[in-house]
Formats: sequence, C-alpha cells, structure tokens
Amino acid sequence: MFELIRSNKRRSIALIAGFIIVVALVGAAVGLLVGNGPVFTVVALILSGLFAFASYWKADAIALRVSRARPADPAEYARLHNLVEGLCIAGGLPKPRVYIVDDPAPNAFATGRNPNHAAIAVTTGLLDLLNRVELEGVVAHELSHIRNYDILISTLAVTMVGAVALMTDMAIRMMWWNGGRVARRGDHSDSNNPLAFVGFALLIVAPIIAKAMQATISRRRETLADVSACQLTRYPPGLISALEKLQEDTTVTHSASTATAHLWIEQPLSGVGDGGRLEGPHKLFDTHPPLEERIALLREL
Repeated sequence: MFELIRSNKRRSIALIAGFIIVVALVGAAVGLLVGNGPVFTVVALILSGLFAFASYWKADAIALRVSRARPADPAEYARLHNLVEGLCIAGGLPKPRVYIVDDPAPNAFATGRNPNHAAIAVTTGLLDLLNRVELEGVVAHELSHIRNYDILISTLAVTMVGAVALMTDMAIRMMWWNGGRVARRGDHSDSNNPLAFVGFALLIVAPIIAKAMQATISRRRETLADVSACQLTRYPPGLISALEKLQEDTTVTHSASTATAHLWIEQPLSGVGDGGRLEGPHKLFDTHPPLEERIALLREL
C-alpha cells in the first residue's frame, strides 16, 4: 500500500513534467507556423510555469466553482458531517471542507493541494441513494484520495488540461483569422515548408495527449483509493454495495465537465462502456477503471 503511494507521488511529478513538455511543444508548434520558434517556446514554458503555480493555489476553488458546489450546512447535512468527522478521527486526518452539489446523479469528488487544504463534495443524488454504511464507504474513498496525496495532481490536471486545450484552440484560431486563407501581396508564405505541417499536426495532437495523460492520472488512483477506503472503514461490503448502486444508475452528472471528470468517484459523463468499433480508442480516454473491475477487486479483500 505505502509503496503504491510513493509510486503515485513519483508518477505525479513525472506527469506534471509531461504537461509542461506538452505546453512547450505547443509553443514550438506555434513558432514553426509563424516563424518564431524559440520565442514562442520560451513564452509557452513561462505560461506553463504560471499555470502550474496558479493551479497549486487556486485549482481546488476552480474545481468547486466549475462543479457548482456550495458549502454543506452543518445542521441540514448533519449525517454527512458526522461521517466525515468520524472517518477523519479514525484516519488521523484534519477535517476537510464539505460541499454539496445539487445534482440528481450520485457522485462525489475530493480536491485540494494537501490534507490541510482539502475539500470533498457529494451530490444530492448520492445522499438520496445511499444508506449510511454505503455513504461511509464513498466518503472514505474520497478521504483516501486526500490521505494518499492524489488530490494535488488530480486538481492540477483540471487547469493544466484546460491550459493545453485553450492554448491550442487560440493558436489555431489566430492562424485561421490571420490571413491563412487568402494570400496578400507581401505576405510570407510557409505553405511549402514541411515544418509548418509538423507544427499544425502538433497543435491537433497536443489536446489528445493531454486528455490521455488526464485519464492515466485517475485510473490507478481510483483503485488505490478503493482499497484504502476499505482499510479505513474495515468494512469492504459498504463500498462494494455503494459501487454496485452507482453501476446500476445511468444518470449523467450534469455538474461535471471534461476538465473535472477524473476527480469524481465514477466516470460522470455519458458514453461510458462503449462496446462498438471504437471501444479500444475510447478506453484510452476513460478516466476510471470499469466499476465491475473495481467491485471484483474489493470482493477479493
């Protein structure tokens, strides 16, 4: 267990470095297209550093705002606060901030930069669907993300993936509206330069690489958090029953977005479990392992 946690921390550092490299490649690609490669690469590196710094301090607030989460009133949601406090005492964790998301789909997520600056959010649909023991398993899963330091890289990914998508989108729009379609007298043409095609290909591929990295961030951490949750509650059937109810429910979490999909306890968006011809490529971008695999693993504990 602890070796997996250490491995996750090492992978987190590697993934952050990978995001910075992708952003630098985006800058180099823009430079290839406009004829100022080194300048745009340096600018992209500076921007990636600024995004990483800002993400470290503010990404949790961004994730909560994007998900339309609101603070859970201690009187109205006494059962939830009681569960969080009890599990935090058992796990030796400081109590995180507790939020509610008004959404009929059952789901939950944790965010923050460390155990002292963390938050968990659950949907109203989850509170309506699960009994106390099942809810305890889900809360323990989210607290395990906090204890295992999964939340830092997962929270950083919210803004980093968005940064890559935003930069590539802006670059392509600038090329589109900056005279690329109509040749004008005195314009410098790079249409026959093969490096320009390489740059354009990089702009197209970069968001896909970022999404694949986002999926990689979440899949392994979900399995570890499941096992850690059972270690915390000492009662695997509670989380198993909760995951089975989530598996049966087909409601789409409308409060989720592609940038925050990896934060939730289960894949929140539609299109999961596609068994068609593109099943293989689709699985590359799944932010969570299949629920049946997670349930089967917990049954072996």
